[in-house]
Amino acid sequence: MKKHKKWLSICLVVCLIAGTGGALWYRQHKIEERRLSLIYIPKVVDGTNDFWKALILGAKMAAKEYNADIDILAPSEENDVERQNELLKEAIDRKPDAILFSPSSFTESNGLLKEAKEDGIRISFIDSYTEEDIQDLTVATDNLEAGEKLGKFAATLLGPDDQIAIVAHVKGVSTAVEREEGFRKGLGDLADNIVDVVYCDSQYEKSRKLTLELMEKYPNLKMIAGMNEYSSVGAARAVKAAGAKDRIQVVGVDSSQEAVQLMENGVFKGLVVQKAFKMGYMGVKETVRMLRGKSYDKDVNSGCELVTPDNMYSSEIEKLLFPFNTLKLS
Repeated sequence: MKKHKKWLSICLVVCLIAGTGGALWYRQHKIEERRLSLIYIPKVVDGTNDFWKALILGAKMAAKEYNADIDILAPSEENDVERQNELLKEAIDRKPDAILFSPSSFTESNGLLKEAKEDGIRISFIDSYTEEDIQDLTVATDNLEAGEKLGKFAATLLGPDDQIAIVAHVKGVSTAVEREEGFRKGLGDLADNIVDVVYCDSQYEKSRKLTLELMEKYPNLKMIAGMNEYSSVGAARAVKAAGAKDRIQVVGVDSSQEAVQLMENGVFKGLVVQKAFKMGYMGVKETVRMLRGKSYDKDVNSGCELVTPDNMYSSEIEKLLFPFNTLKLS
């Protein structure tokens, strides 16, 4: 009888463990198979900007691959913080599993992001971040590294007394602050030759006009450095139109089909190109892994490469410069 009770107790314990394990497995399985809801709010949707086009495409492809629905909500201008916050509020009201966000302001979205977290919505930052660590994960270029790469290259093109101007994108945004800081570090002692920093609010035409004003204000200017696609391409347009490509060297961050043509024409001497498609893809991939209870990276450096006329047609750089062509072939 005692042996019978003992075996009965053991069987009950085994059944209890098996039942608990089965319930946990079932719960995890349901989490893994459930289609997730994601909302991504980039700084802008702009068909003329290859960086954002590639980043959004990467996010959409990852969502399709990892069984998630993703909606893209974005302002029509990159510096429209008010509109971005309106869209953030709309996203919070829809209560998705996660909001992926590329903040246009270092400070102005913190209150809404806290509200989202209080509602149980997970937050992933892509490309940039805010002053407070509200996010669950971040996928971005190391912008200090990108700026430093550009600065080190720029220093090889300059003499000890050559004047430099910076055309940045949006004042105060983390990407602009860090790229300028890295650029100055890469220049070393030549950073003292920076005569002006202006902001184009991520508008091609404003960048072009600001560059023309810089050229007039500083007739001995030898280099202009753009800090994103809008500022870089706008500056290059102005230098090309003025016939000054042999007098003023242009370097920048980001790439587009127009930027490639401007490099072929000798206007751009160097570009640090972000891996935009990878950034979007990894942002969604790591978010999904987080939501499904799997291990995930909380801080992903998506990387960047220096592109010059000497390496622009190597196989690896071509994939970076022409991501849409690569995807069509695959």
